[in-house]
Amino acid sequence: MSKLQMFNSRSREKETFKPINPEHIGMYVCGPTVYGDPHLGHARSNVSFDIVFRYLQYLGYKVRYVRNITDVGHLESDADEGEDKVAKKARVEKLEPMEIVQRYTIEYHDRMRELNSLPPSIEPSASGHIIEQINIVKKILENGYAYESNGSVYFDVQKYAKDFKYGELSGKKLEDMLEGTRELEGQAEKHSSVDFAIWKQAKPEHIMQWDSPWGKGFPGWHLECTAMSTKYLGNHFDIHCGGMDLQFPHHEAEIAQNNGSYGEEPCNYWLHNNMLTIEGKKMGKSLGNFITLKELFDGDHKLLEQPYHPMTVRFFMLQAHYRSTLDFSNEALKAAEKGFSRLMKAYSILEKTEPGKESKSVLNLEKFKENCLSALNDDFNTPVLIAHLFEAVKHINALDQGNATLNEEDLNQFKTFVGDMLFTVLGLKRINTDNTDSNDLVEGLMELIIDLRTRAKQAKDYDTADAIRDRLNEMSVQLKDSKEGTSWEVS
Repeated sequence: MSKLQMFNSRSREKETFKPINPEHIGMYVCGPTVYGDPHLGHARSNVSFDIVFRYLQYLGYKVRYVRNITDVGHLESDADEGEDKVAKKARVEKLEPMEIVQRYTIEYHDRMRELNSLPPSIEPSASGHIIEQINIVKKILENGYAYESNGSVYFDVQKYAKDFKYGELSGKKLEDMLEGTRELEGQAEKHSSVDFAIWKQAKPEHIMQWDSPWGKGFPGWHLECTAMSTKYLGNHFDIHCGGMDLQFPHHEAEIAQNNGSYGEEPCNYWLHNNMLTIEGKKMGKSLGNFITLKELFDGDHKLLEQPYHPMTVRFFMLQAHYRSTLDFSNEALKAAEKGFSRLMKAYSILEKTEPGKESKSVLNLEKFKENCLSALNDDFNTPVLIAHLFEAVKHINALDQGNATLNEEDLNQFKTFVGDMLFTVLGLKRINTDNTDSNDLVEGLMELIIDLRTRAKQAKDYDTADAIRDRLNEMSVQLKDSKEGTSWEVS
């Protein structure tokens, strides 16, 4: 079997995965800033790295999966300006910041549970690790890569760049950044516009603030991930995951902070998922195409033609590689709904299939297993895996129709492996998510009702015909009579 390869954003190429410890994997994922409803973008990142977590466990590794909750320090601007996002939401809604944090953390967990994503091993919060963050600021200051200014502490990027490479993860060059930036209002306390805050002085009106050696303040947004990843995974661990939009400045800053405090980079492999678009456009509230997961699951958005079950959404996302752009549309989700239904039906048939005396099938079981695992070993290529599973559907149908047989041993292996791929690795759930059967039933019942009404009219039993029409109207179902016949629609 091929070895697991991951696309490392740091080197910009696929690399064979070599764990630091042969059995134990350390994996850190940048989690949500909890100040609003979880949306499609959250789902894309979560599902992408849930597959990584699941497959590593399937391979037999013991994985410590750490995913943080950002509840303080994430300002509106990457230039260390503006209000704290959580604090602003709290001010607008006239609540305590931790009420906002609690509400949206619960909401996030509920939505991810509906998507059947596994919870992390540890889920630390930024506000719960202030002491650790202060200690890292002290280390960076002691090592000479930061400076204090008016109660804030800034990371000195130019001084750091003399000893370490800055910008390699994002592909940015410090010289270009220096040339392309200008001094921003309120940034005079920085030595350079490229420097970033690792501790920020709190103004009196700032709700969330803590005592520190530099006065009352709060940690810079980038600092929390360095503090929590090193606390739970060590100064150097295996895998760090996050959205492509976090490569700069967030992950670049993490590398600098780790080098600046511990003298080594945080991890061996950087994995980044690509963005999600809505009918070819970037998702944004100003464009009217911002869709929360609750709206998606309930069908409660002007762009949605129907509700979509979380398993349909998960399957839809897995049909694109995590590093490719995923374009959302009703058509794509409806197609995913049908595809998901087809796989679930096939597996149900497979479960009920009885073994034959001997294997008579064009299915090469070992080759099938090898193809599926090779897809996953090729940077977690779920679209190719799903294509192989659809090929397996043909063989399942052949077994069901009596055109092929598998002996007991081969059949049990086939059942187990397909189940592992569908449920253990892809994280799909066998629940009645498919509307196709229900739709077929409704269509059949409506044909029967219309036929009964037509017969009543032909028998001149107009009272019955009108009663059928009126009863359907009460149920918001309208009948339309025409020369071609009678049609119906839900009003």
